Amino acid sequence: MTDQTTQPRVLIFDTTLRDGEQSPGATMTHEEKLEIAGLLDEMGVDVIEAGFPIASEGDFAAVSEIAKRAKNSTICGLARANFKDIDRCWEAVKHAPSPRIHTFIGTSPLHRAIPNLDMDQMAERIHETVTHARNLCDNVQWSPMDATRTEHDYLCRVVEIAIKAGATTINIPDTVGYTYPMESARIIRMLLERVPGADSIIFATHCHNDLGMATANALAAVEAGARQIECTINGLGERAGNTALEEVVMAMKVRNDILPFRTGIDTTKIMHLSRRVSTVSGFVVQPNKAIVGKNAFLHESGIHQDGVLKNVETFEIMKPADIGLNEKNIAMGKHSGRAALRAKLKELGYDLADNQLNDVFVRFKALADRKKEVYDDDLIALVADEQTNDAHEYLQLKKLRVTCGTEGPQEADMILTIDGKDHHIDATGDGPVDAAFMCVKMLWPHKARLQVYQVHAVTEGTDAQATVSVRLEEDGRIVTGQSADTDTIVASTRAYINALNRLIVRRTKTAPDADVKSVNYKDAG
Repeated sequence: MTDQTTQPRVLIFDTTLRDGEQSPGATMTHEEKLEIAGLLDEMGVDVIEAGFPIASEGDFAAVSEIAKRAKNSTICGLARANFKDIDRCWEAVKHAPSPRIHTFIGTSPLHRAIPNLDMDQMAERIHETVTHARNLCDNVQWSPMDATRTEHDYLCRVVEIAIKAGATTINIPDTVGYTYPMESARIIRMLLERVPGADSIIFATHCHNDLGMATANALAAVEAGARQIECTINGLGERAGNTALEEVVMAMKVRNDILPFRTGIDTTKIMHLSRRVSTVSGFVVQPNKAIVGKNAFLHESGIHQDGVLKNVETFEIMKPADIGLNEKNIAMGKHSGRAALRAKLKELGYDLADNQLNDVFVRFKALADRKKEVYDDDLIALVADEQTNDAHEYLQLKKLRVTCGTEGPQEADMILTIDGKDHHIDATGDGPVDAAFMCVKMLWPHKARLQVYQVHAVTEGTDAQATVSVRLEEDGRIVTGQSADTDTIVASTRAYINALNRLIVRRTKTAPDADVKSVNYKDAG
């Protein structure tokens, strides 16, 4: 067996909280960012890009707090190529035991035109800003944005400038997912061969998935000499997303024979992180997603089923347990007790406190009375629902009855508890969900705009739970809500109320526009 301890180490740089959160509608709350950062730290991520400190007050506060709480991971903040950004970034990350400043500027012809800088002016800007960052922090990363569409001679020139100015990591971003594996490798090799001092720093790769090649491009760069991969959980990110952390890590683990590299990632924590990122971001993982998709370890074809039953390795190249997925999907029922529930949840990656377990147990019993069988995915939905609704109880749904069908009007009759007092109303709407939401809005007036409404069936069958996610925006504050129930209308209403409860909390803690990214690339010029 290969001794992996002697293999070259590839650093895992997770940007879920920065690039991942830039995915439209994926804004996370302050508490959620802290939770995800803590889980990434526990999993063994080498560098956590916690945010873009100057982008908003919310980003700055999150990066600062993540830096203070960090245990093992280096905490990184992003900054454009100007002193104001870099200073703000340093103010946020300096609290970390291991801080990093990541500064960037677009170097391709298209991106040079944004700040209206010629090649010489941009070169000077790079020298000044990287030098400034290095005077503040020993650990500086520099990125030529849109590197894969930058002229090779100019790319070599600016990388050399950044190294001489003190950058310790040079990231080569495929910002628009334009490159392909052979080219990705070729660029890294060229830089290592042509740039003086290239052998003294770490090259990183940052790929986007616009052409579906982010993972392949990242691994090709590693083969060529890159020693840091920038990625996100579930491949979350702008447009088609980023390189998926779980894909590159498991590729190097499963195909270590041809990818002889090691990481410090505890892969058994992948599934739990994937589920939490999906929950807090509101982005459901597609069923056929590699590694973490619901169907990743399911076999329906008769030939496949027969092969797996005889020898699981015939059609599975990795074990579900390798990513922290429970291999036994045994249904629990109404006769199951607290001890069984605790044991089952622990298998699924949830170690709940006694009070949390009691709350989940009550809801589990209620669900078991309505469903014939309660599966693992049902329990995961229950826990996610409990975590989402915890401590946000100003508004509570007490009663809901809807009238719907082919003949209108669609009507909702509701009792909503507001700050401990019951209020009753009925309203009509364009369907039962709209009618229920209208009831809430009439009883508790607000200006929040519904940005996202998603319904996802947890398991199969007519008695399946539905998980509903909503995202609301009011005065620049962005909140998400989620709930699960066998009644889709109830789940929808509770998700809506959950989001409003979060909004109430954020109104007291943040200024208007706290979640609005107020940056422009032109400011870098």
